[in-house]
Amino acid sequence: MPKKLIALDLDGTTLNNTSTITPKTAQIIQKARDKGHIVSIATGRPYRMSAHYYQQLNLDSPIVNFNGALVHKPQQKWAYEKEYSIQREIAFEILAQKEKLHLDFVAAENRETFFIDNLQNFQKDFFATDTATDANLFSQLKTNPTSVMLKTKNEFSSFVVETLTRQFSDEIEVRTWGGPSAILEVVPKGVQKAMAVSVVAESMQINQKDIIAFGDEHNDVELLDYAGWGVAMKNATDQVKSVANDITAKTNDEDGMVEYLEELLAI
Repeated sequence: MPKKLIALDLDGTTLNNTSTITPKTAQIIQKARDKGHIVSIATGRPYRMSAHYYQQLNLDSPIVNFNGALVHKPQQKWAYEKEYSIQREIAFEILAQKEKLHLDFVAAENRETFFIDNLQNFQKDFFATDTATDANLFSQLKTNPTSVMLKTKNEFSSFVVETLTRQFSDEIEVRTWGGPSAILEVVPKGVQKAMAVSVVAESMQINQKDIIAFGDEHNDVELLDYAGWGVAMKNATDQVKSVANDITAKTNDEDGMVEYLEELLAI
């Protein structure tokens, strides 16, 4: 079997419903790597909120963060690294509409830093740190952020996406993390996971037909459509399933991704 690039979404795909990696998932992914395949995370999360998963899986491959706005090799110089940003004025305009959009918080993010609208809205689980100070307030945002993270309630997600997409149609994309939390990631127009995974494939000299991708939410649509073999989770949205080559028999909470991968790669 030729070497494969396996692109894995995190929330709702690799992670179970408690946002953890099961021992079985870690074991099968290691077996795939032992067979010479490359495993690369492709997530809406910033790196600091996916680093522990990257480390838990003992990866050394490039990782896609912010739904494609950042593709890099952690802690390494990498010739193929790419990072995109949005205009900071857009971040402030979104913040001004916080109440109208039913947002719990608005945060502007870069690779290692975040800026939040109000420290009372700080939730350490979403920022992978126990502390936030005045230096993390939105007023301290002086450069263009890589993305803007929005937390809302599930019933308002579609409204937020539609409103911001209409308002900034030429400048941004609004994507979801997937999983149980209504987290939206705002990135530059044209940025998506497929574009970033193609950079990873080029760097590893992997043909498009040898890319296997797993996902569950609408931010995975382009990726599954682009991959040589795109697999939707059983718990995926209908939109994702419509572009996939196949669908897992089990959900993310039942190790659906790795059970499918184990059979596909005969490991």
